[in-house]
Amino acid sequence: MSTATTKTELEDVELAAPDQERLSALLVGLDRPPRPSALSASLTFGWRAMLKIKHVPEQLFDVTAFPIMLVLMYTYLFGGALAGSTQEYIQFLLPGILVMSVVMITMYTGVSVNTDITKGVFDRFRTLPIWRPAPMVGYLLGDVLRYLLASVVMLTVGMIIGFRPDGGVIGMLAGVALLLVFAFAFSWIWTMFGLLLRTEKSVMGVSMMVIFPLTFLSNVFVDPQTMPGWLQAFVNNSPITHLATAVRELMAGNWPVSELAWSLGWAGVIMVVFGSVTMRLYNRK
Repeated sequence: MSTATTKTELEDVELAAPDQERLSALLVGLDRPPRPSALSASLTFGWRAMLKIKHVPEQLFDVTAFPIMLVLMYTYLFGGALAGSTQEYIQFLLPGILVMSVVMITMYTGVSVNTDITKGVFDRFRTLPIWRPAPMVGYLLGDVLRYLLASVVMLTVGMIIGFRPDGGVIGMLAGVALLLVFAFAFSWIWTMFGLLLRTEKSVMGVSMMVIFPLTFLSNVFVDPQTMPGWLQAFVNNSPITHLATAVRELMAGNWPVSELAWSLGWAGVIMVVFGSVTMRLYNRK
């Protein structure tokens, strides 16, 4: 580089310095943009979760192919033996298997949280001037759309093979709405595991150990009256049993006040307890 060129560049810098100072003074004098609200931040992170599905559509396998497989497999394997015909069994089974499938899908929330922690993404989230729980709530809001998709897929398949709810469209919408509220609350359990455990495999393993007994030891497949007395005591007080009964009754055109209260009560307790633990772990992570 020549001496003349270097001198010219230095002169340009010296001439630009006063302008830079004036610009800095103007920027300092300007008001900062308002801090995003809790809702806005949560919806932004929810949209982020949906964009991840757009780039990796294989993530939809668990809310499309998996529910279809469950409906067809349990209907045609057990329908004749338990109810005499698949047509009769599907009326009892579909609301229960819908609850079971969506509740099982919730555990993938913990896997997603753990993946972002492993990659260091959450370290960047904590530096942002946003509502602290927003990343967690965003994950759950994004997953609610996945639960809705699974519900639509299962109800469509059920209608094709003979499911006819007496409650009609209103009953089905009410049942799905209750299920989505419960699934949103239940997902906080897996966010806790996602923060607490070290690897994705650990989160998946522990989640399966919790969710399989909880969903199978319920009235999803059969009436608890056929079970031993000691098992009935557990099954009749299980949150999955209360939820499956409430969804089943809503789709049948009834309004089971007691079961609705139990389901919403369980959802509230789960969200308060595990949401608090999740945020404590998140702040200490």
